[in-house]
Amino acid sequence: LADTLSNFIQHPTQKMDYGILNQVIGREVDQAWWGTRTEHIVGVAACLALTDHASSAFFSSAFLGGKALCFAKSPATFVAHTFFFIFTGVTVYVGLDAALNPLHKAEDRVKEFGNGTYSSAIGSCTAWFEPYVAPVVARIAGPAAGASWAGSSLLPATLAYSTVKGVGWNDWGNAGLNPLEEKINGLVTGHRE
Repeated sequence: LADTLSNFIQHPTQKMDYGILNQVIGREVDQAWWGTRTEHIVGVAACLALTDHASSAFFSSAFLGGKALCFAKSPATFVAHTFFFIFTGVTVYVGLDAALNPLHKAEDRVKEFGNGTYSSAIGSCTAWFEPYVAPVVARIAGPAAGASWAGSSLLPATLAYSTVKGVGWNDWGNAGLNPLEEKINGLVTGHRE
């Protein structure tokens, strides 16, 4: 959900390519899965879920003597975990996409992985603020808002997705659109020409 919402921050006036789901919203379908926002939303979320849990366990065990990872009690460790799990999760996704996406030519797969890993490193560095969002929400809107699912999970993740994709991949406005998105937004007359 956070990745989907981040598209509205990054591309507020643009139409997005959700692949097979485009049929539901009356848009052309070019690719059902590969190279679409849906592939990214599902793939990145799955990789981040795995690396978040693995990273939490690692940082808890390695640095906190097995105590639960908590931003309020160990802010530096938590911020390091945040960078590590985001970078690792996005890089795993990038690797899987580079290896499996049939839209990538065989001779370009290693380059795709290298470029994506670089973008992941750049973008992940922008997510340092994620653990600070809930305390700011609590300060502005009250403790209940900061502790709510929206204030402590959804908003921080949405903002982090926006900065990681936006800065790492220059995915803002008309930049970062795939060929179908350029077409449905009137930027080109055809696509895959």
